[in-house]
Amino acid sequence: MEDGRLCQWSVFRSLLAIVQWWGFNVTVIIMNKWIFQKLDFKFPLSVSCVHFISSSIGAYMVIKVLKLKPLIVVDPEDRWKRIFPMSFVFCVNIVLGNVSLRYIPVSFMQTIKSFTPATTVVLQWLVWRKYFDWRIWASLVPIVGGILLTSITELSFNMFGFCAALFGCLATSTKTILAESLLHGYKFDSINTVYYMAPFATLILGVPAMLLEGNGVIEWFQTHPSPWPALIIIFSSGVLAFCLNFSIFYVIHSTTAVTFNVAGNLKVAVAVLISWMIFKNPISGLNAVGCGITLVGCTFYGYVRHMLSQQPPGTPRTPRTPKNRMEQLLPLVNNNDKLDDKV
Repeated sequence: MEDGRLCQWSVFRSLLAIVQWWGFNVTVIIMNKWIFQKLDFKFPLSVSCVHFISSSIGAYMVIKVLKLKPLIVVDPEDRWKRIFPMSFVFCVNIVLGNVSLRYIPVSFMQTIKSFTPATTVVLQWLVWRKYFDWRIWASLVPIVGGILLTSITELSFNMFGFCAALFGCLATSTKTILAESLLHGYKFDSINTVYYMAPFATLILGVPAMLLEGNGVIEWFQTHPSPWPALIIIFSSGVLAFCLNFSIFYVIHSTTAVTFNVAGNLKVAVAVLISWMIFKNPISGLNAVGCGITLVGCTFYGYVRHMLSQQPPGTPRTPRTPKNRMEQLLPLVNNNDKLDDKV
């Protein structure tokens, strides 16, 4: 009886974690698109800066004030040598995501973001000379094919937004690769990641945001019919962006790697559906098919990675890196697959 109740509670907790993760993620995406499209606040650098400031304050409150998470102590020297480069890529990743949201529909942006597994594998193969099992490469075929089909048939295609989303995938993959080399020895969770990286990201982005968008923000504030309610929405999106990071920490510790992967792909489908209901962006039949093929490919990719990680000791694992001088200089760590999806 006790075991049955514990099992039911575990399933309920996992479902609750997934639902609240979906809720925060989809809400942040929709709010950002609403800010750019409906509020006419076309300043992605400023929106990103608001997110970083909110996340910095939120992480400080969780770790230092509320003490809900223990602080992972990082040497001051490592903060500049290791955390700062990661923060720069983290900043580029968020900015490119917001830039793409300004120019292309949520459905198209989310589909392109699903290209991240392919860019990660290719970069690891090119940079680290890692060898991957043929099943990994095979799982990338539907991802690439689905994105090509989606891009060709996208009715609201914008080259600038497409490039921003695509380079955002490269930034996410670069962050993953750098994390393996720069953060070895530190087992960061999503909250400590935000605690250390968000202040650096604010520092990196603050000056460019003021120089490139400062005059535009002032002009928008003076001409917008309801600036204060709009500003509340903008700052609320920053608070929700931090809550999204906290929800990722919760869902990582409440689900398995396979569940996390499947839930992540279903989350994309939910975001696409809700964005279409709100913004009514046109989607052709072939476009929807391409998006579906991409999501199936991402699910298959996650399944293959999980199966390869479960191989018994002594079995050659994938990826496999030859012993060389570069590997000795920058030792790698085998992170749990679930931690690759930190924001």
